[in-house]
Amino acid sequence: MKELLQQLEGQLQKISLGSNPQNLYDPIRYILTLGGKRLRPMLVLLGYNLKKEDPEAVLEQALTVEVFHNFTLMHDDIMDEAPLRRGKPTVHEKWDSTVAILSGDTMMVKAYDQLLKTDSALLPSALKKFNTCAVEVCEGQQMDMNFEKEESVNEDQYIEMIRLKTAVLLGFSLEYGGLLAGMNEDEQSQLQQVGEKAGIGFQLMDDLLDVYGDQKKFGKQVGGDIVSNKKTYLLIKALELANESQKAELTNWLNKKDFDVSEKVDAVKRIYQELGIYELTQAKMNSYYDQAFAILSRLDVKEKGKLELIHFFEKLMKRDS
Repeated sequence: MKELLQQLEGQLQKISLGSNPQNLYDPIRYILTLGGKRLRPMLVLLGYNLKKEDPEAVLEQALTVEVFHNFTLMHDDIMDEAPLRRGKPTVHEKWDSTVAILSGDTMMVKAYDQLLKTDSALLPSALKKFNTCAVEVCEGQQMDMNFEKEESVNEDQYIEMIRLKTAVLLGFSLEYGGLLAGMNEDEQSQLQQVGEKAGIGFQLMDDLLDVYGDQKKFGKQVGGDIVSNKKTYLLIKALELANESQKAELTNWLNKKDFDVSEKVDAVKRIYQELGIYELTQAKMNSYYDQAFAILSRLDVKEKGKLELIHFFEKLMKRDS
């Protein structure tokens, strides 16, 4: 997998972008070279590798999901007013929001350029599946924005939002790999479910890292979700389980307009600790990965490919960034 990751990075550097206007294309190069786990294109390769022996044959196609993912990050950071991405200034901070919007739009087009490298016989299906996924990602982001204005959000609503915003792209990545490998529709659908369940688990871990992670490793502002009153699984469960005193304190922090950031983060984390929110979130995350593994176990594919995918997911479950 390390070798495949190196090949992905090399292929990413070869993507044809453009040069003029410079401030349209420089932000694209900037965000694509900030690093990251390349999780989504790796899932394309691992999905393909469940049936085939030559995943390096679909490196260019796999980059479709990486370019698209980074487009969504560029726009999401504007909406979230995020100062950092992977430990570096976000595009709208380094340039401005107008540049970030236009560069993001251009990245979306470049994602389609990569998708067009799909075999012509498979392209109609790939295009339909990608478009469905892309719209669902936008639906999830809009739900996330809507949650900011809603007084309360329940657990089911939150899980559905992260399924759309985050998990469906992981699902498509595996499904696309299966499509490229010649799997039938039922096998592709099962792969999509594997990626989607794991994707929900992945986002729950991201929620945990936002509160408990090491900023140097996490690459984003730790405690940012608490500061911005983001309705994550952690906050939703805390409000659900809190006693009268804890709920009053949480509500007070949620309603405060002027506050010391460190004081708020520490106070909310203390309540999370009292309620065992870390352990509850981790258990929820594990339950979704278990569902992914159960679906994968029923697939009639190469055992070696299954083990590689399971190992990949297990590393995600234990990640610190």
